[in-house]
Amino acid sequence: MCERSAGVMAASWESILQNEQQLEELARQAVDKALMEGVLMRTKQDPSSSNIVSYAPFTLFPSAVPRELLEQAYEVQVDFNLLVDTVSQDSAFLEQTLSSTIKIDDFIARLFGIYKQVLKEGVAQTVFLGLNRSDYMFNRSAAGPPVLKQIEINTISASFGGLSSKTPAVHRHILDVLGKTKEAASILPNNPSKGMALGIAKAWELYGSPKALVLIIAQKVERNVFDQRYIEHDLLARNIRVIRRRFEDVADTGSLAQDRKLFVDGQEIAVVYFRDGYMPSQYSPQNWEARLLLERSCAVKCPDVATQLVGTKKVQQELSRPGVLEALIPDQPEAVARLRATFAGLYSLDMGEEGDRAIMEAIAAPDRFVLKPQREGGGNNLYGEEIAQTLEQLKASEKRASYILMEKIEPEPFGNCLLQAGVPAQMTQCISELGIFGVYVRQGKTLLLNQHVGHLLRTKSTKYADGGVAAGVAVLDNPYLV
Repeated sequence: MCERSAGVMAASWESILQNEQQLEELARQAVDKALMEGVLMRTKQDPSSSNIVSYAPFTLFPSAVPRELLEQAYEVQVDFNLLVDTVSQDSAFLEQTLSSTIKIDDFIARLFGIYKQVLKEGVAQTVFLGLNRSDYMFNRSAAGPPVLKQIEINTISASFGGLSSKTPAVHRHILDVLGKTKEAASILPNNPSKGMALGIAKAWELYGSPKALVLIIAQKVERNVFDQRYIEHDLLARNIRVIRRRFEDVADTGSLAQDRKLFVDGQEIAVVYFRDGYMPSQYSPQNWEARLLLERSCAVKCPDVATQLVGTKKVQQELSRPGVLEALIPDQPEAVARLRATFAGLYSLDMGEEGDRAIMEAIAAPDRFVLKPQREGGGNNLYGEEIAQTLEQLKASEKRASYILMEKIEPEPFGNCLLQAGVPAQMTQCISELGIFGVYVRQGKTLLLNQHVGHLLRTKSTKYADGGVAAGVAVLDNPYLV
């Protein structure tokens, strides 16, 4: 593989294009190949239709990623799996860390209330499954090469494991069309959905009831359904039956037996895989009751409510404090070092001197920071003057504890062409975000499976500060290692 700098590699795709006509022809070929490979989403215009689909947005060319940083991200993923699982079992840590947040964030408070109720009743679940994705950017450094810095870890509904397994073939095809066969051969194979299905299958097996099903909690309208179907099909290939239901369906037909086995539509459920339930808007009073029913059962939840709480921004911020990792995983000094090397600056906005100091710094220099609420799903973060305005309004209020402040990561921009339905193909300046999928399975106190299973590269125009693929901002990509 060619060992070139990221800047040179990014420039080289643009340099081989002869004119706009060639760019348009390549874009047409790329879209056709994406449709052939199943890189699909429902349309924004008609997301509930089963008859109308479009290609999921993606880059025309693979984007340069430093080989060393990809390898570092893969290596540290098993440490993050261990950390998430460890924290999910530490009720004292979760309660102390989230104490300020649950006072003013109703969504986190409701999840925490379910968590406390399940603890009080006694956790019936004995097998625990994590399907996580840790996301990073490559922070440019004046003193040397870029460094890997974590943005967040997703512990619920970590998406695009399915579609990202189909995009390598698209980029190989485009490079082959350009006569770049050596470069085409270097595009990494990638199949996160297979690894995620492996984790679900292992949890299903340990549950120990061959006739029990896997239940996917899905949204009524889901544009990204094909991403989920790839995991379903991998499970079916293992002779594991899967059903898709909404929270409302669980409320209507779900029940617990005396031994707290879960039944939906009269069928026993071994594993509950959430692709819904990560945002406040996804819960009605009926849905909250359904979530509690699921959590009280002995079915394997992915994630259980404790693990969902571990994915909050407040927990992420607390983990970055000096000495916290060392206390949580005291027998893992090398893992602690690997984890800490990826942390960006994270600052509490709790009431008190520390929070006051962080707010003053952010108001004085908002472009150095990102303001993050305790929300998943993308498009929630605040930047620039929005930070200063929001903190000026909140600085005397306890509501400020519903946010954390994070050092802004500054990747080096590069050129690529973002292919999105209805948007003309053109080269633009972009930045990328790398995600690594991790899977772990624990039975009782024994961690039986802990591994990384693939990656997701998302790229967006530099004109957008926030937002992912589902939000229509970022597009799917593949790393070209340099």
